[in-house]
Amino acid sequence: MNHDKLAASAIELAASSSVSRYARQIRFAPVGEKGQQALGESRAAVVGMGALGSVIAQHLVRSGVGFVRVIDRDIIEWSNLQRQMLYTEQDVRALLPKAEAAANHLREMNSSVTVEACVADLTAANIDELLDGVHVIIDGSDNFSVRYLINDYSVKHHIPWIYGGAVGASGMTMTVIPGETPCYRCLFNEPPAPGTTDTCETAGVISPIVDIIASLQSAEAIKLLSGNSQALHRTLFQVDLWNHAWLPVSVANARRNDCDCCGHARFEYLNGQSSGPAAAALCGRNSVQISPSYPVSIQLDELAARLQPVGRVTANRFLLRLVLKDELTFVLFSDGRAIIQGTDQITKARSIYAEILGD
Repeated sequence: MNHDKLAASAIELAASSSVSRYARQIRFAPVGEKGQQALGESRAAVVGMGALGSVIAQHLVRSGVGFVRVIDRDIIEWSNLQRQMLYTEQDVRALLPKAEAAANHLREMNSSVTVEACVADLTAANIDELLDGVHVIIDGSDNFSVRYLINDYSVKHHIPWIYGGAVGASGMTMTVIPGETPCYRCLFNEPPAPGTTDTCETAGVISPIVDIIASLQSAEAIKLLSGNSQALHRTLFQVDLWNHAWLPVSVANARRNDCDCCGHARFEYLNGQSSGPAAAALCGRNSVQISPSYPVSIQLDELAARLQPVGRVTANRFLLRLVLKDELTFVLFSDGRAIIQGTDQITKARSIYAEILGD
């Protein structure tokens, strides 16, 4: 058999394999062959490869989205395995970054999809590089600053993004289509003050709510990328699994002309004016200081009560001290500034700050 025939046979085999792999999805009429081809030509970015991101990335890769970029700043820990379905005990032992471990597993699921791992903290300085060339951005992050940053980028560059969050047994998701739907800031103009919202660290989380919210996000992405945007739910979809509540809240009339982002094109987060907590290692102290990017005032006594299940807490009118596992101590001041003692790793310190304060 000559080279031309071998090449033709290889192409025919690949096409046959692709049809077989996605046969059930193609059989679903709204997708069909045309939608499957569109998925294969699409590019997606998943920001945050924790609980939500683990599920989202698997759905995208198994569905045949042609290019998936996974972005995360953190490493895998034992406490992640309860709800972050993509990872294994071996990943923890190997001290692998989440993005790299995720990419390894995802490539094993579908070798025909290009999976790109980015071990990075998404910031105003690198967002143009990390989100370049994608058709949709899916939120798997754990803090508000990143979401506002993504929202700015989405609106400025007219790229849809899909917000999601889950804590306890509750979660919510919303799809932002610039120029059509309200943006994230239309509904939530400013981030909540640090420590005023529940996080997985303070309130815990059960894995089924993660699966549901991430699956709703994934379904929205598949609709968009397969050419079925008319099927988007176009709501702020809220789920409370513990109390059996499903509440899609219409946001059809929620777009605001006076919105700082989509109304006035003031991209404060993208321009670095509100770039998230600043972090710096303290020389010779094995500690990292985190400073909020905007003025805050924290009620330390109220927060101390909420943190009792997390670790040993002491507080006065000046500061709060929380003793964590692994010989780590979290010291928080009323202006939102924190010192994480017991590590000089800025990435780890930022993660702890986000886990405890939600930012």
